[in-house]
Amino acid sequence: MDALAQPTKTNPGRFFEDYRLGEVISHAVPRTVGAGERALYHALYPARGALYSSDEFARSVGLAASPLDDLIAFHTVFGKTVPDISLNAVANLGYAEGRWLKAVWPGDTLRAESEVIGLKETSSGATGVVWVRTRGLNQRGEVVLEYVRWVMVRKRRREVAVPVAVPVLAPAVDPAALVVPEGLDFTRYDFSLAGEPHRWGDYAVGEIIDHVDAVTVEEAEHMLATRLWQNTSKVHFDVTQREDGRRLIYGGHVISLARALSFNGLANAQMIVALNGGAHANPCFAGDTVRAWSEVLDKATTTAPGVGALRLRLVATRGEAGNLKGEDGKYLPDVLLDLDYWALAPV
Repeated sequence: MDALAQPTKTNPGRFFEDYRLGEVISHAVPRTVGAGERALYHALYPARGALYSSDEFARSVGLAASPLDDLIAFHTVFGKTVPDISLNAVANLGYAEGRWLKAVWPGDTLRAESEVIGLKETSSGATGVVWVRTRGLNQRGEVVLEYVRWVMVRKRRREVAVPVAVPVLAPAVDPAALVVPEGLDFTRYDFSLAGEPHRWGDYAVGEIIDHVDAVTVEEAEHMLATRLWQNTSKVHFDVTQREDGRRLIYGGHVISLARALSFNGLANAQMIVALNGGAHANPCFAGDTVRAWSEVLDKATTTAPGVGALRLRLVATRGEAGNLKGEDGKYLPDVLLDLDYWALAPV
């Protein structure tokens, strides 16, 4: 047998026709997360939410200590899925039905599993869209995070037909389904230490908040972040994967950057508890200067003392605050991210 024709032990990643509806994929490799993740996360982004920065602040609002940032949990779980879901991805298209179910603490070990819930070939015949529902579990088998995402994946062979099944997804997580961490109590919330005086009641539905600050994306920081979350998607590392020879900035990097920028105006939106929807509207590259703005979409009460929920649209853009879509209904070229989420804030 020709040496080049021998079976290989390496994994080229899945292509669109390799997925089966209803298939459950257990992802390698479990990862124990610790204080190092927090320190590096806060070094990569201007993250300074009080609850995730200070054990003492966290204890003052009823928690045993400061948990790891909500997006650390998300990126860690997401990264586990990449070799099986998006190694051969063209683009990560969107999110829905995401919920944070349990706090993640330093020393927890996270793993991930995904169920294929939808498949649809694109009109070009060269790619297809795969929908998966992913769950992140801790060392006790408890689900700490779940979400749906859909991704465009290359086909290996155009002639292979795949049955179409498009899932019906909720437009938003019902406020009654939001999970507030056990013991959280904002009745003694220290606004001075948190950094801003604005309460849940100070925000109005329809309000637009320009977060003012901006950060220029650096190639080195993006590469470090992508490696930190063990995201192996080829388009983030290999310049030969794109015709323009540019590395695509990992969408999670843009999410965390925009969330950190939103501190200026939303410092008291302390914890993300649900992900209603999201789209990576346009590609981001090193050298882009990212700004952020938010729109208040809805408000809800919770049963936890002193705790309310804000539904927020977070937009990362190279352009001006408030500009999202053109007259044709398509995202403007400068818009990078459109994220819809629920966050907990003091009433």
